[in-house]
Amino acid sequence: MRRQSQRNFRELPPLSLYVHLPWCVAKCPYCDFNSHTQPDTLPETAYIDALLSDLTQEVPLVWGRTISSVFIGGGTPSLFSAEAIDRLLSGLRALMALPAQTEITMEANPGTFEQQKFIDFRKAGVNRLSIGIQSFNSTHLQSLGRIHGREESLRACDIARQAGFDNINLDLMFGLPSQTLDDALQDIQTACEQKPEHISHYQLTLEPNTLFYKYPPVVPEDEALWVMQEQTASLLQQAGYERYEISAWCQPGKRSVHNSNYWLFGDYLGIGAGAHGKISFADSGKILRRSKQRHPTRYLESAASEQRISQEHELKIEDTPLEFMMNALRLVNGFSPQLYHLHTGLFLDSCQGQLDRAIENGLLQQTPLAIKPTEKGLDFLNDLLQHFMQADSPSDEQTGGDPAGQVFRYPTIPIQKH
Repeated sequence: MRRQSQRNFRELPPLSLYVHLPWCVAKCPYCDFNSHTQPDTLPETAYIDALLSDLTQEVPLVWGRTISSVFIGGGTPSLFSAEAIDRLLSGLRALMALPAQTEITMEANPGTFEQQKFIDFRKAGVNRLSIGIQSFNSTHLQSLGRIHGREESLRACDIARQAGFDNINLDLMFGLPSQTLDDALQDIQTACEQKPEHISHYQLTLEPNTLFYKYPPVVPEDEALWVMQEQTASLLQQAGYERYEISAWCQPGKRSVHNSNYWLFGDYLGIGAGAHGKISFADSGKILRRSKQRHPTRYLESAASEQRISQEHELKIEDTPLEFMMNALRLVNGFSPQLYHLHTGLFLDSCQGQLDRAIENGLLQQTPLAIKPTEKGLDFLNDLLQHFMQADSPSDEQTGGDPAGQVFRYPTIPIQKH
């Protein structure tokens, strides 16, 4: 088994950009994201100024590289005006190479939909919407603390189409308080009737530092959750959606470019309150992770200086296999052996012993073309990832994953949004 003392990048991985807009109308009881209840007056101008100042200071890390995707997440980015989003995207284009066909996703919640506003979002350059439906059942939405009901959800889908969006993701959750199997199937049926290009379907989890964690609601038992997952998956397949990641389903050719880059250990800049970034360097062979000040006020105060960076560290070589695998092995078809070296700068045989043990345990398959989880490996991802853990495994801050620090924690299987 080959050991490496430093990375050797033949080429750098794709580069994405994550932009975090941290405000929501209200904080949901299950939400542990870096989101904050909006103030009486949203500081749009000041915050866009801060984002562009932040990006200006990040650009020297990635001179000459092209942005492959942009994701504007939150919070609820659709609270911002179309004028503010247009100014943001115009500023991005002035600072970085952003090809015309670049996937630009914005998250939106049904309670914030106005037709002209979304027409203007589309004109500004947003070409993919991720709508936080969560459920089409008004009773379940109320239990989740959502500000919208079934009718607002359906109206949001209609407005998005009328505004010219032809690439839409719907976020749905299952395992909700008092949810039955029929309820979960009805949510999927209603979602499929809207014909979105992409559906993210993930289990509600009770995360620390949330109201649901402090006061747990009654949710379906594990056996009921398993049946929900199996039968909703069957319904999605019947409707023509392919499962390409544990919680991600799409129509043919409509995989999320942005999230696929995360899952395949690509690079990304993160700007905004609490945003995370990961950047590889060909000359030094290092991989740098950094995160920004989490609280919006602190971020606004520091965005023009180095103080905007709350944490920064270089990824250790010995931690790299776990960080790569915890994302790439969420993919149904896994990854090519060559890609591991291209995106980590390390040779695959440096972790071949760990791969072999996972194969022996029936959790992994390896061929010259692909390394991918078995069905058992997808169902028991945490057990699979154990094979790649060091004695001192990376912390949540180290593993990063989602650039707002929202996704890909270890050990967890449900993914939270895309």
